[in-house]
Amino acid sequence: MIEHAREVSRRERFEFGANWTKFLNVVDDERIAQAEESLCNMLTVSDLRGKSFLDVGSGSGLFSLAARRLGATVFSFDYDPSSVACTRELKRRYLPDDAKWDIEEGSALDRNFLSRLGKFDVVYSWGVLHHTGAMWEALDNVVPLVAARGQLFVAIYNDQGRPSVMWRTVKKAYCGASEPFRTVLLLLAFTRLWGPTMLRDLIKGQPGATARNYGKARGRGMSPWRDVVDWVGGYPFEVAKPEEIFNFYRDRGFRLDQLQTCAGGLGCNQFVFVR
Repeated sequence: MIEHAREVSRRERFEFGANWTKFLNVVDDERIAQAEESLCNMLTVSDLRGKSFLDVGSGSGLFSLAARRLGATVFSFDYDPSSVACTRELKRRYLPDDAKWDIEEGSALDRNFLSRLGKFDVVYSWGVLHHTGAMWEALDNVVPLVAARGQLFVAIYNDQGRPSVMWRTVKKAYCGASEPFRTVLLLLAFTRLWGPTMLRDLIKGQPGATARNYGKARGRGMSPWRDVVDWVGGYPFEVAKPEEIFNFYRDRGFRLDQLQTCAGGLGCNQFVFVR
């Protein structure tokens, strides 16, 4: 997308797709299975056969692939052209020429684009809408995409108050910085976020244990380093308190079905609403 390229060139947006491209190197059957399990747990289903699934901001394409393998007809889109390429590459690897998985470039802020997509049994947007630069508008834009009695599964960064303001400053600085300074920020952040855990594992005589089991423990198939890069670089960046998201969708006719918070800490609160 032209506008995406402009935002990146002005150093106003992190290139999520570049990070996902590197993540594809470690995607395997185990990570895909973890993604499938994660979807089933939050959606409280054993499979998605007979359902339509919209992946808003598909990133690597991992969860689109998981939904397709669970039986859903899938439509994936992303604002970042490199993320679209990642999703297409994952489809090429595992489900080439699959007629029930479509992938396009698109924005959650483009109502004209969204209006032609139709309605879906499951609308999924994990850790995406808070990076649009207009989170509340994006949260509203996905409402018409959810079919009657359909499920809306969103994950939004938790509002921690001052720490969130601090991290927003870090993210903006990262996007505006040259490569050497970006590396310094990443190393500092990795030490801050992973140092205590790695030290604890070392003391227990299990060096690196948490990092090795990270994808399984998180249920999302990610890797520690790729998540840190995504976290530090993830700009634009907005946050919300759980009750704000709950009230927002309650007022639009949704019922909260599943909730998984990050216990007031760093990360995303996950919501599954039913229309």
